Amino acid sequence: MDGPSSELIPRHALALIERALGDTRVILVNGARQAGKSTLAGLVSAGSSGAEFRSLDQPQWLAAARDDPTGFVRHDGLLVIDEIQRAPELFLALKYEVDADPRPGRYLLTGSARILGLKDLPDALPGRMETIELWPFSQGEIERRRDRFAERVFTVCDSALPGLPAIDRDEIAARITRGGFPAAVGRTDERRRTRLLAGYVRDLIARDVRQLSDIGRGDELRRMLQLVAARTGQLLVASQLANDLSVSGRTVLRYLELCEEVFLIKRVPAWSSSLAKRAISSPKVAFVDSGVAAYLLGQSRRRLGELTSATIGPLLEGFVLMELARQLTWATEEIRLYHYRTKDGIEVDAVLETNDGRIAGVEVKASASVTSSDFRGLRYLQSQAGDNFAAGVVLYAGDTALSFGPRLKALPVSALWQL
Repeated sequence: MDGPSSELIPRHALALIERALGDTRVILVNGARQAGKSTLAGLVSAGSSGAEFRSLDQPQWLAAARDDPTGFVRHDGLLVIDEIQRAPELFLALKYEVDADPRPGRYLLTGSARILGLKDLPDALPGRMETIELWPFSQGEIERRRDRFAERVFTVCDSALPGLPAIDRDEIAARITRGGFPAAVGRTDERRRTRLLAGYVRDLIARDVRQLSDIGRGDELRRMLQLVAARTGQLLVASQLANDLSVSGRTVLRYLELCEEVFLIKRVPAWSSSLAKRAISSPKVAFVDSGVAAYLLGQSRRRLGELTSATIGPLLEGFVLMELARQLTWATEEIRLYHYRTKDGIEVDAVLETNDGRIAGVEVKASASVTSSDFRGLRYLQSQAGDNFAAGVVLYAGDTALSFGPRLKALPVSALWQL
């Protein structure tokens, strides 16, 4: 796997921000710390005449924002406020400003926590603000490709595909352990990358999580993260985690909420043909960055590459789930991400659904071969979705696109960023 060059890697979200600035008063770029939000906002600021960039990580700007919110948000051009979660009191001042002067493109905000999860948030600017999520780099961004598998999968069975390169077990392990944080992608020395990820997890617990909630035991939260990492791609049952940690179920649920609010994990809800059942079924969990998950499990590139398919499989599934989640942020239509599992244990790793009800299923296999039995869950999903079923795809570590029946295909994992 070739490493990226030292030049700035373009982000797909840039076009989304520029489009939103043309018709929306306030744009919020929300995402994990160190995902590149400040760099992206700085690029937008540098390209806008009269724009000003103010980071609340700087003590002088933070003090000014807290002491005089009204004066802080007054600016004739575009005002970029970085790390807005540090001063939630700015939102009332922003609301007043954009109501008095409703011109589009007045404010660009960045945040490292889900804004609605902030304590003492006075107002989240409903109807005035567009939120754009920025995740760590996708595989397509790293390779300077416009990766659109999450959209193309609905029509992938209707036409011939270009040749797709295979990736072997070692490259899969390399991509998983590297993850997508810009600083990690830029480090070719795995030991240096591991130190970076260790510091990231430590600082996130010590600073960002505690900014949202006064938790008393960071070591308890870290142990839970390790347990969650070991359950990547599996159903998330809070009572099981509570038993393993010897804490209450309420504590585990709060920890999970905090980890999701700081973009450390993502819970993927269950799909059902009944909307009512979706709300009560157990979600799956995936780490936003696969490199963090591998670090928490003590897995290096070499160790992971030597593991059996059954062992590397859950991390690969989490990797694929988050690549899909990234791609949905720049998809041209709204597509929702689910998983599917029946009481009898029939499951599909990822289910994508469009607003008009079309369904596509994605299964993930770490092996270099695929058989008809690997389509068991997809065939069952096809029977449940009926005419709404557009495609079922098994992504595997092979090198050939294969057909396994109407609307069923096996594709190399590289299809995720090559399509």
